[in-house]
Formats: sequence, C-alpha cells, structure tokens
Amino acid sequence: MAQQTSIPKGTRDFTPEEMVKRNYIFDTIRSVFRLYGFQQIETPAMENLSTLMGKYGEEGDKLLFKILNSGDFLGKIESEELLQKNSIKLTNKISEKGLRYDLTVPFARFVVQNRDKITFPFKRFQIQPVWRADRPQKGRYREFFQCDADVVGSNSLLNEVELIQIINEVFRRLQINVLIKLNNRKILSGIAEYIGEPDHIVDITVAIDKLDKIGLENVNAELLAKGISNAAVEKLQPILLLKGTNTEKLAQLKQTLSTSEVGQKGIEETETILNATSELALPYELELDLTLARGLNYYTGAILEVKALDVAIGSISGGGRYDNLTGVFGMNGVSGVGISFGADRIYDVLNQLDLYPKNAVERTKLLFIAFGKNELNACVKMAAQARSNGINTEIYPELTKIKKQMTYADNNKIPFVAIVGENELNEGKVMLKNMQTGEQKLLSMEEVIETIKL
Repeated sequence: MAQQTSIPKGTRDFTPEEMVKRNYIFDTIRSVFRLYGFQQIETPAMENLSTLMGKYGEEGDKLLFKILNSGDFLGKIESEELLQKNSIKLTNKISEKGLRYDLTVPFARFVVQNRDKITFPFKRFQIQPVWRADRPQKGRYREFFQCDADVVGSNSLLNEVELIQIINEVFRRLQINVLIKLNNRKILSGIAEYIGEPDHIVDITVAIDKLDKIGLENVNAELLAKGISNAAVEKLQPILLLKGTNTEKLAQLKQTLSTSEVGQKGIEETETILNATSELALPYELELDLTLARGLNYYTGAILEVKALDVAIGSISGGGRYDNLTGVFGMNGVSGVGISFGADRIYDVLNQLDLYPKNAVERTKLLFIAFGKNELNACVKMAAQARSNGINTEIYPELTKIKKQMTYADNNKIPFVAIVGENELNEGKVMLKNMQTGEQKLLSMEEVIETIKL
C-alpha cells in the first residue's frame, strides 16, 4: 500500500498562484523598508539553544523547537536518567540547537558577532521563516514568515516614529484597514510599582497581554495564581479599564504614577512619540492601550501592536524597544528598536478581503504555442525577444492539440497567447490572442511587445 502523504500540523504548502500573492506582500514590505534606508541580512534557520533559551520568558522557552544532536544522541545518557523522565534535563544533554523562535534574538547575536563589520546606528531588515511549537489554529501556524526591521545603536525616539511611519505605509499600500496600539514597558513597570508588586512585573505583563484573548476575569485569576495580592489586583482594575483619548489617558497616568520615576519616564517617551506622529497626518489611528504588554521579556521601552479592523485575526504586526538584548551576548550599552510584520496573517487577511491588485496575480503574461517543429524553433527566438523587453514569457514545449495548449493558458491565467503556424512563420509575425476579450490580431514582435506593455 502506498504511503499516505502529509505535512506537519501548523505548516502549509503554497501553490504557484499563492506564491505570487505572498511575493506581492514580501515585495511591498521590502520596498518600504528600503525606502527608509534599511539593509537586508539573513541568519541561519537554527541557532544554538544557549542563544535562544531565556530570551522569551518561561512560556516562550516551552515553544522552542529543539533539534536532536547528530549521531547517537542517547549514547552517553545513563539508563537511570532515561527512567527519571526529566524532559528538561534530558533535552539539555541530547539537544544543542533549536529552530529560531523569532528574528530579533538572532539579530542581536548577529550584531555582537559582526560588531567590527557594521556601522552604528545599524538599520537592518530580514524576511525569513520562524518556528514555534504552538497549538495550530486560525491565523496561528507553527512555521511562518516574519518581516522585521530594526535599528540598533541609537537611543533616539525618532526611530520609533519612523517605524510607525513604516507600519502606516505598508498597510496603506496593502489597503488593509488597521489600528496601531502603543504602550511602554516603563509605564507597565510604573504600574507594577503603583500596585505594590514591582517584583512581579513579568507575571503582570504576561497576564494582561492575554486580556483580549481570555477576558478580564481570567486575567485576574491568573494574577492571583501567580501570588499577586487581592489588594494589588483590585488596584490594577481602574488602570486596565482606563478610557478616553490618548491625551486624557496620559493625564490620568501622570497623576496615578506621580511617585514612580520609571513610570514618568515611560509617559514622557510616549508623549514624545504621540506628539511627533500627530504632525505627520498618518492614515491610521495610533491608540495608547495600557493593556498592551507583548509578553516578550526583552522589551524595555515603547511597544507596538497592529490589529486588522475588518477581519477577526490576531495581531498582524508588532514590536518595541529593547535596550538590554545584546548585553546577554557580552555587548552592553547598545539600544535597539524594531517591528515585525506577520506575513502569513497578512496573507490570510488579504485573501479574506480579496485585496490583491489585478497585476499581483499575473505570473506569465505571454504564452507561445506552435503548430509544428519549425514554428516551435522560431518561438524560442521570439520568446527571447519578449523576455529581453521585460515580459514574463513561456513557450508550450509540446506539439499537441491547440485546444490543450489554450487550456494551459486559461488554467494559468495567462492573458496573451502568441500563435505561430506556417502562415505566421512565413510572414515573420504571430497571431496574438487576448485571452480575456478573445480578440486576435496578426502582429510583428515589436507590435506584440508594445501591445502587452500598454
């Protein structure tokens, strides 16, 4: 019996037509990154686990895909250790590498290793897949692409302002209606101080980051389960439920966090960003959301998240400032800030809303079909002429029924077919058929090129 084929859960195949759509997304994002002076790099799919572990919090560490060591990875493991079934201890001995969880930590490692080759501030972008051992569901995959832009070696809040501009420009070009949310980890630290639980900042941020997913009651239950007092949870409620304009929220925060130095610093940074972006007439709303935490431990300043307004799906972009990330790799004092676009979720949004421009789904624009061997040979030269003029061109390689060749053009959505028979060959021309209108014209190759480029 033949083996039944399948792919791992949380992964997907993409057809040529789907890849045209995905490349439209990648090309759009890439062009905006370059518009703002970012340079492209790539890093390996796998990193040493020592690079990855401890950078994403306890929950993030659990979602890392570990790679078994090569060869006899159990050869040096004692039988007693196997019987203990201590998976964490065992993993440390049989696995030294893992698939990257995001692009930011590998980038920090890249900066440290290449510090003598790059000029600061260093602006890089990266478009590559990442892997997370999450439970697959709508909009959440175990293998997915991220499109990141980061600046390291600069403390200036101008970087945050430009990243917000990039977010606006990408989604304007993609025609996706979005809401951009802004918060600051210093504000969250100030809130933790205000409620009397500064040592539980990580637990607080991890819990409130789930507010949209599990609701306020479950967030409160999780906070209590982490050892945060009832009084502190009660004190937190008005802040989580704070409403009003950005200005009104900041005014209330200034009063509430008046005794917190770190909280006031976060408010000051947030005001600077909001004031600067308000002068730019950006197309999408920027909202201060105090429940936004983004549970990754390495953020230290501004944090951003983008929600699609017309489709029920998770965040489609996000990011923030991380002042201490390169420090864990022995390079202190290098501040960074970055954003990441979730290409797979953006792809799902564009599919649901059918927002692809017509030319984004055209691959081949011209197909040559021939009646005989001499005609087929002539097609090779004419196709080369079309390609040299920037026209995506194919030749149907088999001498078969014209109906079959036309069906190939239809199925592949090729808009023009150049038919070459004996008469066309003698005249040095082709019969160009517009597959949408059915119109046919006897044209020279120069006229064909001019027609298709219109």
